[in-house]
Amino acid sequence: MRKLTRSFYLFFISLSIFAQQNRMWVPSDAQKAYYQMMEKGARFSLDDLYHPEKPSFNDAIVQFNGGCTAEIISPQGLILTNHHCGYGIIQSLSSLEHNYVEDGFWAGSYEEELPAPGAYVTFVRRIVNVTQQVLQGVSDDMSPERRQSVVDKNIAKLKQEIQTEPWQYVEIKPYLYGNIYYALVKEDYKDIRLVGAPPSSVGKFGADTDNWMWPRHSGDFSLFRIYAAPDNRPAEYSPDNVPYRPEKYFKVSLDGVKEGDLILVYGFPGRTQQYLPSFAVEHVTQTLNPVRIDIRQRALDIMDKYMRSNDTLKLKYTSTYARVANYWKKWKGENLGIKKSNAIENKRYIEKLFLQQAGTNGFGEEAGRVLEALKQAYNELEAPDLARNIFIETMYVNNDWMRRAFLIYQWENLHGDNYAQRKAKILDRIRSAFNRTDNRVSKELFIRMMAYYKQKMPEAYKNKTLFEKNIILWADEIEKTSLLADSSKINRLALMDYNKFQEALKNDSGYNLARTLIDDYYGKIAPEQSRVKEKINNLMRVYTKLLMQSGLYKDMVPDANSTLRLSFGEVRGYEPRDGVYYEPVSTLDGVMEKYIPGDYEFDLPEQLLKLYEQKDFGNYETGGTVPVNFLGTAHTTGGNSGSPAINAKGELVGINFDRVWEGTMSDLFYDPKICRNIMVDMRYVMFVIDKLGKAQNLVNEIIQNQ
Repeated sequence: MRKLTRSFYLFFISLSIFAQQNRMWVPSDAQKAYYQMMEKGARFSLDDLYHPEKPSFNDAIVQFNGGCTAEIISPQGLILTNHHCGYGIIQSLSSLEHNYVEDGFWAGSYEEELPAPGAYVTFVRRIVNVTQQVLQGVSDDMSPERRQSVVDKNIAKLKQEIQTEPWQYVEIKPYLYGNIYYALVKEDYKDIRLVGAPPSSVGKFGADTDNWMWPRHSGDFSLFRIYAAPDNRPAEYSPDNVPYRPEKYFKVSLDGVKEGDLILVYGFPGRTQQYLPSFAVEHVTQTLNPVRIDIRQRALDIMDKYMRSNDTLKLKYTSTYARVANYWKKWKGENLGIKKSNAIENKRYIEKLFLQQAGTNGFGEEAGRVLEALKQAYNELEAPDLARNIFIETMYVNNDWMRRAFLIYQWENLHGDNYAQRKAKILDRIRSAFNRTDNRVSKELFIRMMAYYKQKMPEAYKNKTLFEKNIILWADEIEKTSLLADSSKINRLALMDYNKFQEALKNDSGYNLARTLIDDYYGKIAPEQSRVKEKINNLMRVYTKLLMQSGLYKDMVPDANSTLRLSFGEVRGYEPRDGVYYEPVSTLDGVMEKYIPGDYEFDLPEQLLKLYEQKDFGNYETGGTVPVNFLGTAHTTGGNSGSPAINAKGELVGINFDRVWEGTMSDLFYDPKICRNIMVDMRYVMFVIDKLGKAQNLVNEIIQNQ
């Protein structure tokens, strides 16, 4: 009886856990999701959601620059994404004379729109489940190497067989650790131009202090336009190109949202790992995250000190600071959320249920072996994975000089076809890096990062002989003599023949230091970490397949992998801790409450202050103010930045841009009690374009086409 009671207890716990699992649906397989959305009031059709042969929502959504999402909002190819997604472009087009980061930018005509070199957007025109074709000839008794060889051959054959237009291409990607495969027919448009962006005091209001937090008050949006050849096909930049004519675009709604409204978020989420076992989550949150958080805190303290002392340094480092701080804060929130939601213990319950169900279905021994092998593999992974993360954080992410050395290392090892072209790209990146850094900051970062590396690198991977030298003396020598700290030496290096090039590198002590550490990484750390990770991935493929067979999950929706997905939820506030409840909508009143004159995170444009004082809110007012941001329960992650927030009518009511701090663990475990995505309200977007930007041409283009 006690055993039976325990089984029922685990069963009911499992119902609670599985009810928490939100979904990032593959659009072509989203029928069940659509029926659930209908129950919540959806009035768009299943064909609107996705259709392989006629215009649907996916034709109005693009992957922006390979990392974010954007949506088309006019018949003239106008696209909307986040300010932080366009920030690098805005910054690269800025100067001290035309500082679009600080002042904003609004094009009054097509002719005033600014080309963004290197920017591109990607459409996904068709999605096809090709699992059967890819896994043809694959058997369970194959070695991982043999299995992958068969899969690779099948994929190569399929790519040739799938019909595409001349300007299209096919990607075939694995889902659920290679248990499922989809073919994606894509198009890239490479002539993208900046159309509009608010000042960073609006687009990044709250900056790093408010990042991942609620209540939020950010106007995190920017506008670009897709240009095409006169036949509307993709083309490289040309003054002869014309605005792209989309098959589908979103109508903007100014009706707003209220608690309980359906919200559909559609975009390109980067990566989730919902099916990891408990000990894998422990590895991430208890071994890796504390070290990564510690390293980035040290780097952020240094950058912040210099940015607050000098406007030029602020401009140079503001993008780097935001990039570093983003995941520093995310990892802190992830650990908090994992603890608060009791995720590790919940996953242990799932594993117990899995073993019980597997035993009932006749594969209990295999299930037990796989789980035990996974646990042993994660024990084996701890040291090399920790070493890899320490190396990446101290020698690349948070170390200007060493990051530059990586580029020179690539240059030194260039060979084969297109040498000149690849060298030119590396040189552009090195020169750009010099423009975004300053040796005062770089030197202090170098000293702090090298000291951490020396102290914390696992003994098996530490180069003890190298670190006998005093780190401060290293820093002085690099600053005075090394090409890592001198752009003029890089320019001279670029003009040298091969022998003189090699001699210059050989005689540069700073680069020799970096090369030794990089060789250590590629020679010892990376191979060992990759070997164990490959073992884990193969075990996860088997574990996930057995999970599917066990029937524990009604729908094994694949984890995010940077492919097109949709997720839905409701506009909903939340209770982060006892006695505290957050309303789901923030307003311009809250912006003014946070305003701090002269502060680089909470300052505001004078014109916005005047508009608020005069209550000049135009058509965007509700309740005597302007809605700014709102919360929802959709499951989102990195890559969903810029994703459209779509209402029950299929209209655009917001732009996804963040998650709440307590819910950032949703990449590993989604809990609807605390996981919330944050969106910019379209009424605030239009208010800023209209009243602050005075861009009537854009207002007309967006509204008149609705």
